[in-house]
Amino acid sequence: MVATINISDHVEAWDMVLGQLRAEMSRADFETWVKSLEPLGFLNDSDNAFQLAATNEYNRNWVESRLEGKINRLLSGLYQRTINIEVVVSNGFFKKQTLYKQSAENINEIEVIKSSPSRKKEKILELEPQDGIVEEKVPQRSKRKMMLQRVYGSERASIIQPERGMFETNYLWDKWVPLLGHSGYATIKAARRLCYWNPITGELRNEVETEMSDLAERAQLSVRTLKTMLNHELIKKYFIRYIVRRTMTPNGIRTAGITLFVRMDDPLTPEDQDKIGENEVGEWFGAKFDDERENYDL
Repeated sequence: MVATINISDHVEAWDMVLGQLRAEMSRADFETWVKSLEPLGFLNDSDNAFQLAATNEYNRNWVESRLEGKINRLLSGLYQRTINIEVVVSNGFFKKQTLYKQSAENINEIEVIKSSPSRKKEKILELEPQDGIVEEKVPQRSKRKMMLQRVYGSERASIIQPERGMFETNYLWDKWVPLLGHSGYATIKAARRLCYWNPITGELRNEVETEMSDLAERAQLSVRTLKTMLNHELIKKYFIRYIVRRTMTPNGIRTAGITLFVRMDDPLTPEDQDKIGENEVGEWFGAKFDDERENYDL
């Protein structure tokens, strides 16, 4: 008899969460606290506790205090049920897996070609039968698991990261780019990459803190050009509002960064607004960003 161990989808699901966290967090925080986390998945299929392994107590405490709610929401959205993470310290946790690999000398790795148009390959493990081992019945994989495997379960997908897409209409390119130019378009795209919007569920997180240099790097613009674009009349009216964060230093006021409020859907151009008699200026941002000065000394 042969027991088949299918590759779980919890690794692919965690890769999707990592993609979102990487886009929202500072590079230093992500590299220090999040990148080293290892997804352990669920203890059983009906469990709602998704286990993550941290390298030490400090790592675990930081993740639980700062990211637990966000990660719970992201995983709950992926699995379409309430998920709560459980962070454990990994010291000694993987010994069982290591011993298992060493003792499983008769494991034969085979490749199964899926009956999909792209004919992607999925690796599974087959264990040689041993005395006293009863064949384990593997439940049929759900459509969601199969979808995750097809889209995210390949080396190519891990490089492209298709889960990190962004909704955008052709209208933005056809109507707004001639008005804003490519630098303006790049500024809007870079700001939107820091945010999150799901047009299907309505989930929206479009207020974010960042640094001018980081935003300029994302837009592939010089800091000087980025400042000009952020003060572009049309961008300020329809796409991005911002507040400068300043801190007091012994030498005087120092600019510490900016808080962005970003419009994630594509507005009508002024010309098209006039055609249908609608005015969208000032309707998409809150009072917090209403008193923005025309020119900031960044």
